[in-house]
Amino acid sequence: MTTDAIPWFDVSRGGARTDSVRLLRDGVEAFPVMLDAIAKAEREILLEMYWIGNDAVGARFRDALAARASAGVDVKVIYDYVGSFEINLAWWRPLVAAGGRVVEYHAIWPVERVPIAPAVTAVTAARRSRALAFVDRIERRDHRKVLVVDGDEGFTGGINLAKPWLAPDEGGAGWRDDVVQVRGGAAQELRTIFYKTWRRMTGEKAPIDVRALSRRNVGGAWVLASQWRTLRSIHREYVVRIKRARASVDIANSYFVPDRDVRRALFRAIDRGVRVRVLVPARSDVPLVQFATEALFDTLLRHGVELYALPGTMLHAKTAIIDDDFTTIGSYNLDERSWRKNLEVNLAVRDRAFARHVRGWFERDLARATRVDLASWRERAVARRGIELAAYALRRWW
Repeated sequence: MTTDAIPWFDVSRGGARTDSVRLLRDGVEAFPVMLDAIAKAEREILLEMYWIGNDAVGARFRDALAARASAGVDVKVIYDYVGSFEINLAWWRPLVAAGGRVVEYHAIWPVERVPIAPAVTAVTAARRSRALAFVDRIERRDHRKVLVVDGDEGFTGGINLAKPWLAPDEGGAGWRDDVVQVRGGAAQELRTIFYKTWRRMTGEKAPIDVRALSRRNVGGAWVLASQWRTLRSIHREYVVRIKRARASVDIANSYFVPDRDVRRALFRAIDRGVRVRVLVPARSDVPLVQFATEALFDTLLRHGVELYALPGTMLHAKTAIIDDDFTTIGSYNLDERSWRKNLEVNLAVRDRAFARHVRGWFERDLARATRVDLASWRERAVARRGIELAAYALRRWW
């Protein structure tokens, strides 16, 4: 299927605004569409990205941004210092030379320096302050993956701009992932989210045409965020939607270590007769998370959750479909870090046609996965169980 043939869905609710959304699977679909949107930008490009690789993918996007900046387009980039550890500000020189602006999120060794006070007590306080700032910068990351072009076209999902998402025949690992492309008011909400972080990092006010997010969602598609003390909370949305589920809850999540509230909501849904299916990677790129996820297998299986492990390539998607009515796709993992520490963003869509479309692809992934059987799972080595419990105990410190 060519990218032009990927279907769009117009979504609206209660006579409110209409947005258009479509699902892009893997880098093979997402990268060409994102690069095409950048190439067609006329006014503004905003990129907020956790992982940008010092590789062919990262360079391709950097050079595409530089080309538009040279043409007079306002280009702003926020990248996470830890997630993109392979690059630095010097790597962005072609974009900066073209007029683009780049900001590192929570650099571990920031440019600013803390002056050393002459008094011993002042020196100690300064060192303690630097130590606390160092820990905070490591712990709190910008895990979002957001691209907004000209204010009305946006992308978010699990895909980073790095080589693992390239197809194997292009030298990548072909990681399984999802991106949602949106046009309309929800794209403007992604723009608002970007400028909130931009102001936090630079002190600059957002352009006057940036709209504040309403407390409640409007329309058939809307933006959710982590560390958001309103009804826009991703964690809250997961719990509420699962509690309201009547038929099915389907989740694909790369680092699935749900907290007690999410687990309780899933178990109570099963008690109501809801079918709950969870797809996780058979082999994670982060072994510690893999063990922590597996520490919950016994409990999840005993309560009736159907667990599936996708073999082969790494499953990196963060997608959920509930009752063939509600879908959410974004950067949010169901783990402690995404809930309590990271900046995250998801797009929520309330539309039956789109939900059925996304679930159709979820079913294809399940068909390639192996279902985890409780009896067989309990036959694993005792030593492995100890590692799982230790990894789970450390879940708040990753």
